Parts: sequence; structure tokens; C-alpha cells
Amino acid sequence: MIIYRGISDIQPLPNAVVTSGTFDGVHRGHQTILTRLTEVARLNGGESVLITYWPHPRTVISSDSTNLKLLTTLDEKIELLDQAGVDHLVIIPFTRSFSQLTSEEYIQQILVEKIGTKKLVIGYDHRFGRDREGGFDYIKAHQSEYGFDVEEIPRQDIDAVGVSSSKIRTALNAGNVHTANQFLGRPYSLTGTIIKGRQLGRTIGFPTANLQVDDPAKLIPGNGVYAVDVEYAGETLAGMLNIGFRPTVAGTNQTIETYIFDFDKDIYGEHMTLKFREFLRPEQKFDGLPALVAQLKQDEETARGILKNGR
Repeated sequence: MIIYRGISDIQPLPNAVVTSGTFDGVHRGHQTILTRLTEVARLNGGESVLITYWPHPRTVISSDSTNLKLLTTLDEKIELLDQAGVDHLVIIPFTRSFSQLTSEEYIQQILVEKIGTKKLVIGYDHRFGRDREGGFDYIKAHQSEYGFDVEEIPRQDIDAVGVSSSKIRTALNAGNVHTANQFLGRPYSLTGTIIKGRQLGRTIGFPTANLQVDDPAKLIPGNGVYAVDVEYAGETLAGMLNIGFRPTVAGTNQTIETYIFDFDKDIYGEHMTLKFREFLRPEQKFDGLPALVAQLKQDEETARGILKNGR
């Protein structure tokens, strides 16, 4: 996949089949569009092009931007789109100035002049241009003027999947990773650097790796205990994760702590990815460390069973 970080470097392609959107999460609904995009490109002997935007448009133009958390970082989105078979990825820096382009300007300047679009593939509800004024009907009515065809993926094809980024965010905030994973078509993940914590886990037989997530805009699932796969140094390990404030030991800030099973290495400063497999229980305050340890042993047994059966 060829990546363009802006539109200045891209030259018009001889047979570009194009789609556009934020594609946060690259979930199953998005995958429906990507499958059709790559299929049309193949059938027409062309190349697939995906236009996306960074940062997320809502963080630039919406008043609730501080509350928006993303399902995928830019690097994660790039990797997923590459795996989906996209030939060209155009990442347009989204600014207030860019948001003021009219649909006519967007079509003429980007789709026609910069990319040389021959066919546009969009979802049934896709809108673009200032105030989301452009859409399928507008392009369909003017496609002969622009020199490209447009195909709208039918509403029933998108609705059959029943997925949206908002639904996934809602599920994750509630700790419902089972539903989120079904919508995504893969386990939700967090990637970050291992940092030093208070190291209390070592004193009770459950040493943990504290994760500092790479991108502060990345959505962290709701507080609680989870069974997770741990990807570290090319290996996939098993573990259990606690997200929360550790009320039993008077914690004051949210932490992401993973107890990696059958693992004893100093990995401070190194990278690790957590893949959420199942929610075990909410975070709770126990009457002292013995009660906490007893519960952690039960959690470990449950998590081991989930992870073993799922492989």
C-alpha cells in the first residue's frame, strides 16, 4: 500500500477506484465497503484508493471533541487498511480550512484533479463537503460532468451488518468487549509502553506490567478485570488485566495493569499490545489484601480457561 500524507505528492492515477471516510475502527461495516472497493478495482483493472482524514474531523469542528475517543490510532488504521488490500491511502490533514471546502470544490480539486477518479464507491449515508452538503444524489446527477461513475453500496448491505463506530464505543465504555469484538471482527486492542507503577502487585504474588497507552485519544474500555492476549516481542502470551483506580489499595489515578501468566521479565520501557478477549468482572473494593488475593486467584483461573478454550 502506498501512503500519501497529504495530497501534494499524489499524481492522477490511470484508473482510480476511490472511497473516502474516517474509517475509525475499520469495523465490519467499513469492511463491507472495503471489500466492494477492492472488488470493483480488480474487475475494472484499476487501483483502489482510500481517502481518510487525520485528526478525526469531529475533534476539529465539533464542540464535544474533548469527549471523543478513537477506536484506532492512525498507525493502527494504516495497518488494518493495508491488510484489507487497499492500494493507495491518502491521509488528508483535517483542518478548519479544509472543512470549509464545498462539495463541488472537494470533488473537483481532490477527486478529479489530484486523484483522477474513474469510479467512486460510497456507503448509502456518506456525506462530504462543507456542512455535509454532498452525497450520492448530487454526484449521480453530475457524474458526466466530472468524468467518473459513482456506486452507492445499498442500505440493506450496510444495515445488515448493524455496526457503527458509536455502537462500538458504547460497548467498550460499558466493558462489553464481547460485543465490541463481534462488531470489529477482531479483538479490540491497546498498545503502549510499560512504565513503573507502585509495584504493589509483586508483594501479593501478582506482579503487573503498567501500560501507558501511546495515543491519549485512544479509547480505554470501562473499568474492570479482563482476560487478554498479550503481544510482546513477537510472542502471544496470556494474561489478565485490571483497568481502574485500585480502591483496595487506595489508588488515586486510573491504571492499566496486566498480570502476564507464567512470565517473569523486566520489560520497563518496552512496547506491548493487549487484545481484549472477555470481561471478567467490575472493579471492586475488598476488605483487605487477603480478600483481594483470593479473588485474583479466581480471576486467574477463569481467565486461563477462557484464553485456553479460545485458541
